[in-house]
Amino acid sequence: MRRAAAVGLGLLALLFLLPLLFLGGKGEAGEDPQPTGTLPLDRTVVSPPPAEGTGADETTSIRVKLPDGTVTEMSMADYLWRVVAAEMPASFEPEALKAQAVAARTYAAAKMASGEANHPDAHVCTDISCCQAYITPQEAASNWGESAPSYEAKISAAVADTDGVIITYGGQPIQAVFFSSAAGRTAGAVEVWGNDVPYLTGVESPEGEEVPNYHSTVTVPLEEFRTTLLSQAPGADLSGDPSGWFGPPVLASNGGVVSIAVGGAEVTGAALRDLFGLRSTVFTVQADSTAVTFSVTGYGHGVGMSQYGANAMAREGKGYEEILKWYYTGVELEQMAESIC
Repeated sequence: MRRAAAVGLGLLALLFLLPLLFLGGKGEAGEDPQPTGTLPLDRTVVSPPPAEGTGADETTSIRVKLPDGTVTEMSMADYLWRVVAAEMPASFEPEALKAQAVAARTYAAAKMASGEANHPDAHVCTDISCCQAYITPQEAASNWGESAPSYEAKISAAVADTDGVIITYGGQPIQAVFFSSAAGRTAGAVEVWGNDVPYLTGVESPEGEEVPNYHSTVTVPLEEFRTTLLSQAPGADLSGDPSGWFGPPVLASNGGVVSIAVGGAEVTGAALRDLFGLRSTVFTVQADSTAVTFSVTGYGHGVGMSQYGANAMAREGKGYEEILKWYYTGVELEQMAESIC
C-alpha cells in the first residue's frame, strides 16, 4: 500500500509528541535471556499486505550521521540491520526481533518525515541519547563469536520478513519508544513524561525472574547521597535520622516512583534514577546511618514495548503483529508512505 503523507497531520503529530523525541529509540537490552510467562491477548490483529515490487526497505535511502561526524547514505534495510543488532539480543525469538525491526523502522520513518534539529544534514544519528543504537556488522560479528553466522541470518530475516511495515496511529508513524524490561506492567506516557499519548498506555508485561539483573541494588554512602541529592533539591533538609528522610512515594500504574519527598522536598523518580544510576524508577529505598539503598526491579523508562516482554510473548507463540498491538494501543500496521519511500 502506498499512501501520500498528510503534511498538516504530520506537523500536528510532531508538535504533540516533541517532548518524546529526545528519548529516541533508546532500548536498554540485556544479555542472552530465557524469558517465560503467559499473557492472554484479545486484540484483533490484521497484518499489512506485503510491499509491491522491489522491497521497500531496499529502495528507501536514509542518511545516517556516524560517530565520527560524517554522514553516509544507505538503504533502510542496511540501517535497520545495524539498529536491531544493537538494540536487541540476537538470541531473542524471531518474532521479537521482527517487532523490534518494525519499531526501529517506524522510528526512522518518523524522523525522515519530521527532520531533526540536532543533525539537519542527516535523518538519524548513532547517538543513543538522540536516536537509536547502531552497530556495524563487523563489530556485531566480533561480539557474537561462533554464533555470528546464525545471528546475522536471524536479524536479516527479521528485517526482510517485515519489509516496509511501520506502526501508525491516525495515519502517521508513531513514536515507537521501547525499553528493556518491566516489573509486570508498562507505564503510560502521561505518567512518565506528562504527555497523554493515546497509544502509549500501560499494559501488562509477562517477563520476570528470567531477565538478567531483573532485581538490582544500588547502595550510596550517606555523604555521597547527601551531596548529590542537594545538587538536585537544595531545599531538602537532610539532617537528623536518615531513616526519616523519605516520605511515602507517589506511584505510577506500573509501580514506578513518580515522585517522593526527600527531606521535605519533592523529587521525581526519574531524577533519582538519573542521579544514582538506577536501572528503572520501580524501586524501594531504605536509609541508615551509613548509606541509602535502592532496591530496583526492571530496566528502562517503562513506556511502550518491553523487549523482554516481547520475547516472552514470542516464546508463547505470539506473532510480531500481536506483540506490537499489545504494547502500542489502538495502532495499525501499514506500509511506509510513498513520500517516505
